[in-house]
Amino acid sequence: MFDIGWTELLLIGIVALIVVGPKDLPGMFHQLGRITARMKGMAREFQRAMDDAARDSGVNDVAKDLREATSARSMGLDKLKDAADRFEKWEPGKQPKGKSPAAPDEEAEAGGLSADRAEAAQKVRDATAKAAADRKAAQAAAGPAAETPPASPVEPAPKGDA
Repeated sequence: MFDIGWTELLLIGIVALIVVGPKDLPGMFHQLGRITARMKGMAREFQRAMDDAARDSGVNDVAKDLREATSARSMGLDKLKDAADRFEKWEPGKQPKGKSPAAPDEEAEAGGLSADRAEAAQKVRDATAKAAADRKAAQAAAGPAAETPPASPVEPAPKGDA
C-alpha cells in the first residue's frame, strides 16, 4: 500500500524517539497499533457490507452476464486474433506446412465460400489453366524463335535541339 522501506521506517523511528521521548514512545506505538487495527476492522466491515448489498441486489449476476457478453470469445475476437497471428507469421511465396498447392477448393470451403462462389472460382481457375496451356501449345508450334519476346519498337529520342 505505502511504499515505505526499512530505511524510511528507521528514520521515522529515530525522529519519533527524539520528538516524543523514550518514555512515551512505547505508549504512542501501542495507541498507533490500536488505531490501525480499528481502521482495518472498519474497512473489513464496510467491504463485507458492500459485498452483501451487491449479492442481495443481483449486481454480481449482472456483472457476470456483462463479462460473458463482452468476452473476446463471444464477440469473435479470438478468431480475429488467430487470423492476425497467422498473417504475421505468413511468408509470401511459401506454402504452409501440410497444405498442397493444388488444394484451393479445400481452402474455399474452409473459408466459408458459398457453393456458387466456389463454383465460379473453379471456373476461373479452369479457364486460366486452359489459356496457359493454349499459349504454351501456340509457342511450341511457332518454334523456338517465338518463345523469346520481340524487342520493344520504341525509338530513341533524337539528340539535338528540342
